[in-house]
Amino acid sequence: MKSVLSTALAVLGLAVLPACSPAADAPAGDAATASPGAGLAVSNARLVLAPVAGNPAAVYFDLSYSGAPGLSLTGVAVEGAGMTMMHDYAEGAGKMQMVMMDEVPLAEGAPVSFAPGGLHVMVMKPSDRLKPGTAAKLTLTLSDETTVTVDAPVRAAGDER
Repeated sequence: MKSVLSTALAVLGLAVLPACSPAADAPAGDAATASPGAGLAVSNARLVLAPVAGNPAAVYFDLSYSGAPGLSLTGVAVEGAGMTMMHDYAEGAGKMQMVMMDEVPLAEGAPVSFAPGGLHVMVMKPSDRLKPGTAAKLTLTLSDETTVTVDAPVRAAGDER
Protein backbone atom coordinates (compact mmCIF):
# COMPACT_ATOMS: atom_id res chain seq x y z
CA MET A 1 0.00 0.00 0.00
CA LYS A 2 2.84 2.41 0.89
CA SER A 3 4.44 1.81 -2.51
CA VAL A 4 1.14 2.43 -4.31
CA LEU A 5 0.61 5.62 -2.31
CA SER A 6 4.18 6.78 -2.98
CA THR A 7 3.74 6.13 -6.69
CA ALA A 8 0.41 7.96 -6.75
CA LEU A 9 1.93 10.92 -4.93
CA ALA A 10 4.86 10.97 -7.34
CA VAL A 11 2.41 11.49 -10.19
CA LEU A 12 0.69 14.42 -8.51
CA GLY A 13 2.23 17.85 -8.86
CA LEU A 14 -0.56 20.26 -9.42
CA ALA A 15 -0.16 22.97 -6.78
CA VAL A 16 2.20 25.89 -6.69
CA LEU A 17 4.61 26.93 -3.94
CA PRO A 18 6.68 30.11 -4.48
CA ALA A 19 10.05 28.32 -4.20
CA CYS A 20 8.69 25.42 -6.26
CA SER A 21 6.39 27.14 -8.74
CA PRO A 22 6.20 25.89 -12.31
CA ALA A 23 8.61 27.50 -14.73
CA ALA A 24 10.53 26.57 -17.82
CA ASP A 25 12.87 23.59 -17.47
CA ALA A 26 16.59 24.11 -17.74
CA PRO A 27 18.17 23.80 -21.16
CA ALA A 28 19.76 20.39 -21.70
CA GLY A 29 23.23 21.91 -22.10
CA ASP A 30 23.03 23.34 -18.58
CA ALA A 31 22.49 20.00 -16.87
CA ALA A 32 24.65 18.15 -14.40
CA THR A 33 24.71 14.45 -15.25
CA ALA A 34 25.94 11.34 -13.48
CA SER A 35 25.56 7.71 -14.45
CA PRO A 36 26.84 5.46 -11.66
CA GLY A 37 27.20 1.70 -11.87
CA ALA A 38 23.99 1.24 -9.84
CA GLY A 39 21.96 1.88 -13.01
CA LEU A 40 20.84 5.35 -11.92
CA ALA A 41 21.31 8.29 -14.27
CA VAL A 42 20.88 11.82 -12.92
CA SER A 43 20.45 14.72 -15.35
CA ASN A 44 19.25 18.31 -15.46
CA ALA A 45 20.20 18.88 -11.79
CA ARG A 46 19.92 22.43 -10.43
CA LEU A 47 19.47 24.25 -7.13
CA VAL A 48 17.22 27.32 -7.21
CA LEU A 49 17.58 29.87 -4.43
CA ALA A 50 14.59 31.58 -2.83
CA PRO A 51 13.92 35.29 -3.49
CA VAL A 52 14.70 36.05 0.17
CA ALA A 53 18.18 35.03 1.38
CA GLY A 54 18.05 32.31 4.02
CA ASN A 55 14.64 31.00 2.97
CA PRO A 56 14.48 27.39 1.72
CA ALA A 57 15.90 26.68 -1.73
CA ALA A 58 14.67 23.94 -4.06
CA VAL A 59 16.52 21.21 -5.94
CA TYR A 60 15.26 19.70 -9.19
CA PHE A 61 16.64 16.89 -11.37
CA ASP A 62 15.64 14.01 -13.61
CA LEU A 63 16.29 10.34 -12.85
CA SER A 64 16.28 7.26 -15.01
CA TYR A 65 16.91 3.80 -13.65
CA SER A 66 17.96 0.55 -15.29
CA GLY A 67 18.57 -1.94 -12.51
CA ALA A 68 16.98 -4.52 -10.28
CA PRO A 69 13.42 -3.88 -9.11
CA GLY A 70 12.67 -2.67 -5.61
CA LEU A 71 15.15 0.20 -5.32
CA SER A 72 14.06 3.66 -4.10
CA LEU A 73 15.54 7.10 -3.68
CA THR A 74 15.55 7.68 0.09
CA GLY A 75 17.26 11.04 0.42
CA VAL A 76 19.13 13.95 -1.13
CA ALA A 77 21.77 15.91 0.79
CA VAL A 78 23.15 19.29 -0.26
CA GLU A 79 26.66 20.21 0.83
CA GLY A 80 26.64 23.63 2.48
CA ALA A 81 23.02 23.50 3.61
CA GLY A 82 20.98 22.39 6.60
CA MET A 83 18.55 19.51 6.31
CA THR A 84 16.73 18.56 3.13
CA MET A 85 13.30 17.05 2.58
CA MET A 86 11.78 15.37 -0.46
CA HIS A 87 8.28 16.73 -1.09
CA ASP A 88 5.42 16.20 -3.47
CA TYR A 89 1.87 17.53 -3.59
CA ALA A 90 -1.32 15.64 -2.72
CA GLU A 91 -4.93 16.54 -2.15
CA GLY A 92 -6.00 16.55 1.48
CA ALA A 93 -9.01 18.16 3.17
CA GLY A 94 -10.16 19.42 -0.22
CA LYS A 95 -6.98 21.30 -1.09
CA MET A 96 -3.55 20.63 -2.53
CA GLN A 97 -0.78 20.52 0.03
CA MET A 98 2.87 19.61 0.23
CA VAL A 99 3.63 16.18 1.69
CA MET A 100 6.96 14.68 2.70
CA MET A 101 8.19 11.70 0.77
CA ASP A 102 10.24 9.14 2.72
CA GLU A 103 11.16 7.41 -0.51
CA VAL A 104 10.58 7.64 -4.23
CA PRO A 105 10.31 4.23 -5.94
CA LEU A 106 12.52 3.63 -8.98
CA ALA A 107 11.57 1.31 -11.83
CA GLU A 108 13.35 0.47 -15.04
CA GLY A 109 11.91 2.44 -17.95
CA ALA A 110 9.95 4.80 -15.66
CA PRO A 111 11.76 8.16 -15.50
CA VAL A 112 11.22 10.31 -12.40
CA SER A 113 11.32 14.09 -12.61
CA PHE A 114 11.88 16.40 -9.67
CA ALA A 115 10.48 19.59 -11.18
CA PRO A 116 8.77 22.85 -10.20
CA GLY A 117 5.17 22.16 -9.14
CA GLY A 118 5.79 18.46 -8.46
CA LEU A 119 8.35 16.31 -6.73
CA HIS A 120 11.17 18.48 -5.39
CA VAL A 121 13.79 18.68 -2.66
CA MET A 122 13.43 21.52 -0.16
CA VAL A 123 16.80 22.76 1.11
CA MET A 124 16.57 24.30 4.57
CA LYS A 125 19.12 26.88 5.71
CA PRO A 126 21.10 27.19 2.48
CA SER A 127 24.61 28.50 3.16
CA ASP A 128 25.77 31.89 1.93
CA ARG A 129 28.33 29.90 -0.13
CA LEU A 130 25.50 28.75 -2.39
CA LYS A 131 25.42 31.68 -4.80
CA PRO A 132 24.16 31.95 -8.38
CA GLY A 133 26.86 30.83 -10.80
CA THR A 134 28.44 28.36 -8.36
CA ALA A 135 27.77 24.63 -8.11
CA ALA A 136 26.13 22.71 -5.28
CA LYS A 137 27.22 19.16 -4.51
CA LEU A 138 24.16 16.88 -4.29
CA THR A 139 24.37 13.39 -2.79
CA LEU A 140 21.47 11.09 -3.61
CA THR A 141 21.01 8.05 -1.36
CA LEU A 142 19.27 4.90 -2.52
CA SER A 143 17.51 2.27 -0.42
CA ASP A 144 20.45 -0.14 -0.83
CA GLU A 145 22.67 2.59 0.74
CA THR A 146 24.35 3.36 -2.59
CA THR A 147 25.13 7.06 -2.95
CA VAL A 148 25.46 9.11 -6.10
CA THR A 149 27.04 12.57 -6.06
CA VAL A 150 26.49 15.20 -8.75
CA ASP A 151 27.26 18.88 -9.10
CA ALA A 152 24.27 21.11 -9.76
CA PRO A 153 24.42 24.73 -10.94
CA VAL A 154 23.04 27.22 -8.42
CA ARG A 155 20.48 29.61 -9.87
CA ALA A 156 18.92 32.81 -8.57
CA ALA A 157 15.19 32.91 -7.81
CA GLY A 158 14.32 34.66 -11.08
CA ASP A 159 16.42 32.40 -13.32
CA GLU A 160 15.01 29.53 -15.36
CA ARG A 161 14.19 26.60 -13.15
